[in-house]
Amino acid sequence: MNEITIAGKTVPRLGLGTLRLTGPGTWGYPADLVGAVELLRTAVNDLGVLHIDTADAYGPHTVEALIRRALHPYPEQLLLATKVGMVRPAPNVWKPLGRPEYLRAAAEASLRRLGTERIDLCYLHRVDPEVPLAEQVGALKDLRAEGKIGAIGLSKVTPEQIKEAGELVTVAAVQNCLNMAEPEDAALPYCLDQGIPYVPYRPLNAGLAADPAAALQWLLDLGPLVAPIPGTSDPAHLRALVALAS
Repeated sequence: MNEITIAGKTVPRLGLGTLRLTGPGTWGYPADLVGAVELLRTAVNDLGVLHIDTADAYGPHTVEALIRRALHPYPEQLLLATKVGMVRPAPNVWKPLGRPEYLRAAAEASLRRLGTERIDLCYLHRVDPEVPLAEQVGALKDLRAEGKIGAIGLSKVTPEQIKEAGELVTVAAVQNCLNMAEPEDAALPYCLDQGIPYVPYRPLNAGLAADPAAALQWLLDLGPLVAPIPGTSDPAHLRALVALAS
């Protein structure tokens, strides 16, 4: 499988999304805590998956803690990405919160949970429509200037939002939903034109893809800047995905 450079690190194009390493409703720890830890170790240590994507909202907070338990101290070549800007009042409930003081507090809490002094790639999880985008991006820009995050990404954004953010910072990656059931995203051609790595989340349509091999191949064929992050809690499924992508 060929590679991609994101946030200064060159990694295989197939990464691992960690949304599924939670309990029902993306809430709390998974039932098989030991299995979740082993899945992460298998991904990185055995299969060479070096792009791990998470968020403080997964659990909330539990997946970041799992990643630290499984992988700390982190290999130098590992690209560890997390997201801030979403709060979880209850299972299956997600709300954007982009106030600068909250984004700072959230990123610093992620640093503590992950056990690192610097997050390789920190995404704005969602654009909060109640807060100017410049203020949300500005909070991450300040954290980057302080060395607490290495690069800034955006998630679920339009070309116009990417362009606006790009006037303030270098957008290191864009993470939007894209799969064969939801194949249209105006941000994709914009990112490809601008040379911005594009990270499709839900690439296998939350496990509903009839032919995972075809779905992954379709995504990888979109271009060398496309880096899917399928999620799974099953080591056998993970091995199959890596084999398909290879």
